[in-house]
Amino acid sequence: MSIAAYLNFELGIASLPPNLAAFWGFRSGAGGAHSSRTIMLEELSMLLDAVAEDASRQDYARAALADNCLAKRTAANRRISLQRLTELYGLDRRLVLFRVLRELWAWNETSRPLLALLLALARDPLLRASARSVVDTPAGHEFGRQAMKNDLLDATHERLNKATLDATVRNACSSWTQSGHLRGRGRKIRQRVAATPAAVAYALLLGFAVGHGGRALFGTPWAEVLDAPANELIDLAIHAKTLGLLDLKQSGNLLELSFARILTDREQEFVRGAHRKAG
Repeated sequence: MSIAAYLNFELGIASLPPNLAAFWGFRSGAGGAHSSRTIMLEELSMLLDAVAEDASRQDYARAALADNCLAKRTAANRRISLQRLTELYGLDRRLVLFRVLRELWAWNETSRPLLALLLALARDPLLRASARSVVDTPAGHEFGRQAMKNDLLDATHERLNKATLDATVRNACSSWTQSGHLRGRGRKIRQRVAATPAAVAYALLLGFAVGHGGRALFGTPWAEVLDAPANELIDLAIHAKTLGLLDLKQSGNLLELSFARILTDREQEFVRGAHRKAG
């Protein structure tokens, strides 16, 4: 991932009108859940299994706190786990990115680690800051934590103390291990993840959300996280079209993509209206 592409994570989100960023479900700021937790893939899976797809935010809270679907020993652990999961994923169908993830979650289990990572990247600035060091490490090479530390210090303007920085690096490394980008316990080795049509559709939607279109969607930092060249991603996007996840028209080097199949009419109108007001 180039420095420019890494910066596009933040610049793309920052370029959105605040109401549109909130509507999609993006989060910005100096902190993030990774100062104390990982992407919590196991807990997220348990929570999504415990409630219906059309569940409300209150239903998720009830499942975690009253029903203890996360199997936490104390009420305090239940509350903090729910808080961190909410920070990472929103847990609210009114947030477009969470609603779409919730619907894609059922397509196949192999997509879930990448879907979770992509939404967590959209909502956690600390995880976004960790991305370049991971994506830039070639497959089969040992991952160097110092590069991640440096990127986190740069992104936070050195506001993290040593203990918080070390914890954030540990948590981020665990998250990238849960997503499949790293393997090993103490010594981490970079490995290439296997993108799926659902993960590609979601990464392209994220790129669209921050203003990209056409062929440029296959070169965003969201797409780079999927570890596949543009031609492979295009093939997977074509497969995603056959599954009803997006619309794609190709003519020579021109690509036209639309997400009308996974965005509701209300969501599409809100996005159009927000862009008209911003323009």
